[in-house]
Amino acid sequence: MKVLVTVKRVIDYNVKARVKADQTGVDLANVKMSMNPFCEIAVEEAVRLKEKGVATEVVAVSIGPQQAQETLRTALAMGADRAILINANDQDLEPLAVAKVLQKVVSEEQPQIVLMGKQAIDGDNNATGQMLAALLGWPQATFASAVEISGDKAKVTREVDGGLQTIEANLPAIVTADLRLNEPRYASLPNIMKAKKKPLDVRDLGSLGVDVNPRLKVVKVSEPPKRAGGIKVETAADLVMKLKNEAGVL
Repeated sequence: MKVLVTVKRVIDYNVKARVKADQTGVDLANVKMSMNPFCEIAVEEAVRLKEKGVATEVVAVSIGPQQAQETLRTALAMGADRAILINANDQDLEPLAVAKVLQKVVSEEQPQIVLMGKQAIDGDNNATGQMLAALLGWPQATFASAVEISGDKAKVTREVDGGLQTIEANLPAIVTADLRLNEPRYASLPNIMKAKKKPLDVRDLGSLGVDVNPRLKVVKVSEPPKRAGGIKVETAADLVMKLKNEAGVL
């Protein structure tokens, strides 16, 4: 079984994002970048499937600038066998464009399962996995907190608003990882050194012949309003009065 796992390079989750002065987007200059946390979980799950003997090969793929090679090397150090970078230069692709590119990669690689993070922490769109499943005509299991592969079926426990839902999907299928699926490992120094020798294929986005023209236009990006300071009340009656008359929540 071949597993294709997607990886995105995003602003490190510990960094406070800054909006550009002209409000056209987020300032990425001199900002620490790292692997999207949900993609890390997907990579970890793919590697665990290989360690269990379920998968025979794990292929990591990323769509982004040349610097995304560093992110792919992290995936290789975690245990992926090889990697593919679709060099999009500085293009910020929309979820539909990403899904179309991945559809092309999937058609060439022919994996039995595609593991993805449920969303990227930069755009928070939570759409690429669903769109890719629709384009491929494959079953999808999103927000996975547990994955079991048996033969040509995947049993996936999903985190939904009402609790947990367990479904069974025929392979090939798309599975998107939620936060509680696993705890990603740290890449050890020996594995980081080995990752430098693993194959990493870099391809130009234009060579795929995929329409990635944007369908959306960002009008303005702004920071959320600053939180106002709290107040102290003397009695419970004062609290109820303020909640009713000032906050309007009662």
